[in-house]
Amino acid sequence: MSTAGPRYPAVQAGAPLIVFDFDHTLYDGDSGGDLVSWLVRRTWWRTLLALLIAPVAGPMIAFLPTRRRGVGAFIWAGTVGLHRRRDLDELIDRYVVLHDAQLRERLLPVALAVLHRHREGGDRVVVATGAPPELARAILAFVAHEDVPVVGTAVGPRLFGVMATRHCHHEMKMTMLREAGFTGEIAAAYSDSSADMPLLRAARRPVVVNPKHAKVDDFRRELPAGTPILNWGCADRGGDPV
Repeated sequence: MSTAGPRYPAVQAGAPLIVFDFDHTLYDGDSGGDLVSWLVRRTWWRTLLALLIAPVAGPMIAFLPTRRRGVGAFIWAGTVGLHRRRDLDELIDRYVVLHDAQLRERLLPVALAVLHRHREGGDRVVVATGAPPELARAILAFVAHEDVPVVGTAVGPRLFGVMATRHCHHEMKMTMLREAGFTGEIAAAYSDSSADMPLLRAARRPVVVNPKHAKVDDFRRELPAGTPILNWGCADRGGDPV
């Protein structure tokens, strides 16, 4: 899925590397959760299947060691009968087209302005997300007209459906960024999540945006003094208003 968008200067070798998280950073909410909810509600039997696995899979999402399996279980419930990653990508594109207005409201104008400024300055910008990469890519391309490279959770065929095979989360997010060719010093990183502490610590300029209120003190303790902690428009989140 692609669409015409702003023209930016070509990225030169050695340009500063800028990394954005997606959920609660560029997007007000959990984009992957919204997608999975739509996937499982497409038919009554998928909804029933998701309800049956929820007592086991739901609690798994709350804990880092089991999060990938918990997320993957619900993706599987929404994709039983699909056999290729491309099938899920096509469903994601359909979801984005059908929910254009709602997704447009979820994208944060302040965040998009910051992303736009970096790209106008010739920086090398990448989005790194725990959602499937096609989801963030499609939302940004179709709704915001931004053709930004995206690194995200890998999915593949499993048990007659499609499941997460590698979760782009915590330390793995750094690994997957490097494997995708985004090497060298990270000039700036933007994220809401304490799970992205490895990414924020690696950045020359970490910026915390829209953190949970309960996590603000953790960020202040773990990151360098003076690290900006900002609110870019998530009403139920912390940070200094912009």
